[in-house]
Amino acid sequence: MTGYVMFRKDRLGRRGGGVILYIKESIQAYEIKLDKEAECEEAVWCNIVTGNSTLTVGLVYPSPNISMEENEKNTQRYQRSE
Repeated sequence: MTGYVMFRKDRLGRRGGGVILYIKESIQAYEIKLDKEAECEEAVWCNIVTGNSTLTVGLVYPSPNISMEENEKNTQRYQRSE
C-alpha cells in the first residue's frame, strides 16, 4: 500500500496464513524480535517512536485450535516480554 510500511510474518510450512501490519510512512517504526520463549508462529512486533517515548505494538493470530490454558500461557509470556 502506498504511503505505508509493511511488517509481516508468514505462516511457515503451510499455505496461507500469517499476519501483516501496516504503519504510515510518516510514523517512525521498526520491527523487533521478542525473546524466543514469547515468540508465536504468527505474530509480528514493532516499536513506534513518538517524541521521547516508544510504543511496542504486536499483532498475534492465535490458532482457533489452542486451548484456553495455552492461550492464557501465551498472554503471560507476552506480558513478561515487555
